[in-house]
Amino acid sequence: MKACRKAFTETLLEFARKDKDIVVVTTDARGSVTLGDFATELPEQFVECGIAEQNAVGISAGLAMCGKKAYVCGPACFYVARSLEQVKVDVAYNRTNVKILGVSGGVAYGALGATHHSLHDIAVLRTFPGMNVVLPCDARQTRRLVEMLVDCKEPVYVRVGRADVPDVYENDDFKFEFGKANTLLEGDDITIIATGETVYHAYQAGLNLREKGVKARVLDMAFVKPLDKEAVLKAAAETGKIITVEEHSKFGGLGGAVLETIAENPVPVKVIGIPDEDVIHGNSKEIFAYYGMNAEGIEKAALEMLQK
Repeated sequence: MKACRKAFTETLLEFARKDKDIVVVTTDARGSVTLGDFATELPEQFVECGIAEQNAVGISAGLAMCGKKAYVCGPACFYVARSLEQVKVDVAYNRTNVKILGVSGGVAYGALGATHHSLHDIAVLRTFPGMNVVLPCDARQTRRLVEMLVDCKEPVYVRVGRADVPDVYENDDFKFEFGKANTLLEGDDITIIATGETVYHAYQAGLNLREKGVKARVLDMAFVKPLDKEAVLKAAAETGKIITVEEHSKFGGLGGAVLETIAENPVPVKVIGIPDEDVIHGNSKEIFAYYGMNAEGIEKAALEMLQK
């Protein structure tokens, strides 16, 4: 187990040692992002802006326009709210080579509550032309993502959590393509599509359902934009029922993207996420359980759906 934020910064540091064009920008968040080693070892490739997310995004865009590979890193809740206009104009609209790493996304800040939750980021950022949105599920996939992003010149928003997360992938020998879903389990009874840290729970639910004779297809949809529409349409045609799971509002996120994709040929879809209410206070485990986003909740939803 390892936190995705740590896997990201460790891998980025490995590349930055060899590539002086890689520059990291942060906002008094080197501890939250785990950038201490980067700042110590490569101070000339590290920019500290203090608590000034709007400035940080603008500076990152400027660095990118000068030929640098800019990574602006900090709490997701601030980069998709306080500095949203700069993300929209300076990064997405201008197609600058900026990667935004939003850490402690979703409900990772737990008891700090609504001010620190980022449950609207997928919905907002996927409407920006030119912006890519990706939520890796574990440390191994995060490392592979960094390797992919180093040579990617498009704007990308990466959202990760805070705590250590279980491995979804047991080794590094797995296929990982930009904009493509990974099939973790094959099945034709129902499809479970998850993104980010909910993928582990969806996979466990799929394994539990197998013990009850239900063959669930489980898709790891790391890329919410560009969405793997082919995989979604194939799942709809072959399984007839879909559950989506995300650490995000039920509105406009992964579930919304899936529903938009199959709208012309609809099948029953259940969206598991945060409803239109203020989130309960608690740690991630407690919040996941309360809203049915853990393995038990996903399994229960699948069984109920199959009985209808």
